[in-house]
Amino acid sequence: MAIEKMEMGEVGTSLMSLETKPPPARPPNKFERLFQPCLAELVGTTFFVFIGCVSVIENVESAGRLQPALVHGLAVAVMVACMAEISGSHFNPPFTLAIYLCGGMELNMVAPYLVSQLVGGVLGAAMAKVMTSRENYFKASGAAFALLQTDSDIGAAVFGEVAMTCLVTMVVLLGAVNTTTRSPMVPFMVGCTVIINILAGGDVSGTCLNPARAFGPAIVHNYWVYHWVYWVGPITGGLIAAVLVRLLLGDRKIRLILK
Repeated sequence: MAIEKMEMGEVGTSLMSLETKPPPARPPNKFERLFQPCLAELVGTTFFVFIGCVSVIENVESAGRLQPALVHGLAVAVMVACMAEISGSHFNPPFTLAIYLCGGMELNMVAPYLVSQLVGGVLGAAMAKVMTSRENYFKASGAAFALLQTDSDIGAAVFGEVAMTCLVTMVVLLGAVNTTTRSPMVPFMVGCTVIINILAGGDVSGTCLNPARAFGPAIVHNYWVYHWVYWVGPITGGLIAAVLVRLLLGDRKIRLILK
């Protein structure tokens, strides 16, 4: 009798374990693997550029760089936190290139991400034009990067964009891609890095760090003076960050040498 009770108890326990066992995770479908991440990049970049452009166009002079610095940094932090599980929350071509080079995404998604980000930049700049007053819009050159006016400014501006983009890209790679240093605080860390970069280098180059942020206003306002600086600088900085992580700072899975 005791043996029968023990057997019944074991059966009951096994049935309970079967009942409480969670269902197996459903693999993502084609929409979730291919289209939804691109839509997230499009929407995220659109609202980041929109909010960033409005903060520049409607900036109160007495606030100086503080208003756009806080707005850009907080917008990045919020959008990264919201969409990280959908697309990885890149919203920036140098981030996408660096993340791919460090093994954080598939090659077939790189071009769709880049296109989505650039289109999002244009949409965001267009939304900012609709929202802001005509006077402030033209006074701020549509939030395009109009700080550089002479060739003598170019060297410092390019170096600044390279160095500051390298810094924020390293934060992204070490905080989100590298296993040993991955942190749930990465949205906050990236947002803070954007803030300090704008506060530090805003008067040197305008602190773009993102070709999509420069491309959108340039298209909408048709302002192309020294526009190439905001492609060459950020992309170079992102690539340098990827090289540093790949060769020296990454864990054994990412690092290519000295394993």
